[in-house]
Amino acid sequence: MLISNAYAQAGAPGADAGLLNIGMLVLMLVVFYFILIRPQMKRAKEQKAMLESLEKGNEVVTAGGIVGKITKIADGYITLEVAPSVEMTFQKQAVQTLLPKGSIKAL
Repeated sequence: MLISNAYAQAGAPGADAGLLNIGMLVLMLVVFYFILIRPQMKRAKEQKAMLESLEKGNEVVTAGGIVGKITKIADGYITLEVAPSVEMTFQKQAVQTLLPKGSIKAL
């Protein structure tokens, strides 16, 4: 008798273990929502509001890092003046940041 018999623990897992597992799952989903989903939705809403507020004469930075002044606005496109008499056309979605007036001259 070198090996002793293994006996099951007395009592089966109760309903508390099931509720604990469900509670942990709900807690993880709530944390996931507040850490990842909610901030991303807030940023998307701010970006959309910024794109809708673009006007002729605003100074912006594109996703590619190009700085320019808006000269024309169409439905989905904007035209930026990046240097004197040099204009480039971009999609509105490419605008990353709206700069304060006079920022281009400071560069």
